[in-house]
Amino acid sequence: MSGRVLIAGIGNIFLGDDAFGVEVVRPLLDQPIPDRVDVVDYGIRGVHLAYDLLDGRYGALVLVDALPMDEPPGTLSVLEVDLDDPQWTTRDEDHSGPDGHGLDPGAVLRLVAQLGVRISRVVVVGCQPGALAEDMALTEPVQAAVEPARALALRIAREEADRLIDEERVRTGA
Repeated sequence: MSGRVLIAGIGNIFLGDDAFGVEVVRPLLDQPIPDRVDVVDYGIRGVHLAYDLLDGRYGALVLVDALPMDEPPGTLSVLEVDLDDPQWTTRDEDHSGPDGHGLDPGAVLRLVAQLGVRISRVVVVGCQPGALAEDMALTEPVQAAVEPARALALRIAREEADRLIDEERVRTGA
């Protein structure tokens, strides 16, 4: 397991608030970010996210995405995904296995867990969408949540990078 952290922006820019994760991470691509943190705008490219996770570079993952929570639009939430929970990691409703053309974040995480990749912590910074219709703009409440979510994702990533560095020091005796 590596001491790097990945902030992954997820979403479809053509479906209104589904673009939330993309809008959160896009400005981070052009500004200084903490050491040992990578930022990638994956959009709807779940296969690329899976490949990046399969190479073992990342000890922690911060997914940023629209997340239906039955809350008012724009509500932010931080959820931790337990990749060791067999009820979660083996869930495959139609038992057909992963679909390389439609790997949503949950399917990506199940796939990498089933293939034995160890990611010590997976955190989702989610936002309740207001509208997922064909539109290339976020609704007002979701747009208002972008900056706070960006700061939250960066804080979590920085804390995770520090934690991974500390674990590496303990492991190596440095």
